[in-house]
Amino acid sequence: MLLLRRLALLPFGLTAVSVLVFALPRLTGADTVRTVLRARTASAVPDPATEARVAAEFGLDGTVAEQYLRWLAAALRGDLGLSFVTRTPVGPQVADALSISAGLTVLALALALIVGVPAGVYAARRPGRLLDRIVTGAGITGVSVPEFVLAPLLVLALSVKAGLLPAIGWGTPAHLVLPVLTMAVYPAALTTQLVRAETIAALRRRHVLTARAKGLGPQPVLWRHGARMAGTSVLSLSGMFIAGLIGGSVVVEVVFGIPGLGRLLYDAVLAQDLPVIQAGTLAVVTVALAAGVVSEIVQLALDPVAR
Repeated sequence: MLLLRRLALLPFGLTAVSVLVFALPRLTGADTVRTVLRARTASAVPDPATEARVAAEFGLDGTVAEQYLRWLAAALRGDLGLSFVTRTPVGPQVADALSISAGLTVLALALALIVGVPAGVYAARRPGRLLDRIVTGAGITGVSVPEFVLAPLLVLALSVKAGLLPAIGWGTPAHLVLPVLTMAVYPAALTTQLVRAETIAALRRRHVLTARAKGLGPQPVLWRHGARMAGTSVLSLSGMFIAGLIGGSVVVEVVFGIPGLGRLLYDAVLAQDLPVIQAGTLAVVTVALAAGVVSEIVQLALDPVAR
């Protein structure tokens, strides 16, 4: 029943998001028709006939409710409108860009978990010792350094100075390394801290102490009891990571010249291309909601305490 309630709330969340995304230009006070005309021509004061023609072309005539219902019906069919600048369909642009950003996100999250989980577990084995202090210090540094600082540093160190990797571009596996590293640092550091704290707490529970007293070795205790308890917390956090990585990839994609969703939104904001901004925002929030629901379902399936 709990799972059904979570799934039942998803359509309401998506509906609320669609209303906010549709209202985005109006909340900023932008005149949508004039925004289209500014993107196409240099005319500051268009004539009323031109305004009426553009409004009809982009479905901006009629009441706000009628515009929303037309926009929502088209969006449900996969039609996200035409770009104000290029006059091409927005849907394929967003889909292509989202696939690139999703690929980067999956690779960055996988790297973060591969590094963060073992580091947190082994740091929790002996709290306060040298390894724990090193891992904790690295975790604090990883959380503190923002991507717009880390990305240029990696380019300077690994591309400009060492000449090991390309600094910008897209299309080869080598172009993935620097952006994936940049995106993986924060979730890896946060995962390390979370796993360390959860594992330390788990190793102090009574049933773990009883298992030790019965002669269970340190490695089985560490992984079977300590790391297993931390796993559900990491799963629930993964949904947030996915949303954050896709939505926050603007800096990485702009710095490294990657044609992902973050770069598409960045260019659309500069060009005031409202359909692209709306479609990109809708895609990011939809992925965030879906990732949150999926991670919660997985957590409920694996953790009887959460259920």
